Amino acid sequence: MAQPPPQAAAATKRRRVLTAPPVWRELLLVVLFYTGYTLTRIILVQDGTGPAFAHADQILGVERYLGLDVELHLNQTLLSVPWLARSANIFYATMHFIVTLGVVLWLYRYRPEHYRWLRTSIMTATGVALIGFWLYPLAPPRFLHNEGFVDPVTALHSLGLYASDASGTLTNQYAAMPSMHAGWSLWCGIVLVKLATQKWAKALGALYPITTVYVILATANHYVLDAVAGFALVGGAAWLSWILYVRYPEPIIVARARIAHGIAHRVRRGAGEPAPGHGHGHAAAATGGGATRSTYNSGRTSQPA
Repeated sequence: MAQPPPQAAAATKRRRVLTAPPVWRELLLVVLFYTGYTLTRIILVQDGTGPAFAHADQILGVERYLGLDVELHLNQTLLSVPWLARSANIFYATMHFIVTLGVVLWLYRYRPEHYRWLRTSIMTATGVALIGFWLYPLAPPRFLHNEGFVDPVTALHSLGLYASDASGTLTNQYAAMPSMHAGWSLWCGIVLVKLATQKWAKALGALYPITTVYVILATANHYVLDAVAGFALVGGAAWLSWILYVRYPEPIIVARARIAHGIAHRVRRGAGEPAPGHGHGHAAAATGGGATRSTYNSGRTSQPA
């Protein structure tokens, strides 16, 4: 039996992409990925904080040169409205996880044809962000008291992500560049604006990244350039994932199918099995249906992984 034509291989690949994986596998993947992400952030904490504060000076210098240093003004304005500052602290500590997880679950349940490429994009961006945390540790603005920044969590004795000593020691507080608060919020916004059908959901999708950026700047947890880097990273990862999953180039599918077919053919020859279409009669009986099995294997290996 001849291997499936290139069009069949491409169609098989696209059918697999348009279906969501088993839920148990995705739950396990999310748990393992987030655990690894959290532990890696902690491991990447370097001895000494000198480089992190030196990088903070660099970031502020660039922003002042470009006229982007709005963090101090936002921080002081937020502190003048205590109830709003407390709300921002809670938003920063919780919505990053609640909204992202909610969008992932909604995507899996109601838009399974888009799940794989969007899930891959946010995981890829988050994995790449770890490199930034390692290569460029950065002290957040709330540590720069000499610049006038105030941490609203400690100033107002409010609930917040780093409200307790335990929470502060169990994470890397110098993992600010790029901002995954900003990056994940952009990902959620993309999903809702692109895939939601209700206008109010699309509006929330557009407002959520804007609100998140305001919160991370006003609470002195990030710089403007952190947010820009987070947006660029997630946007680039989403574009690349869309190309590879949704607009998967057919020549690559065909090449993968041919390579897999060639490998299977060499394995059969090395094992002494007859090639498909040969070895009828006594030879087929002697191999116990080997030709049939090899034909089946050929069909399987011609499918893209």
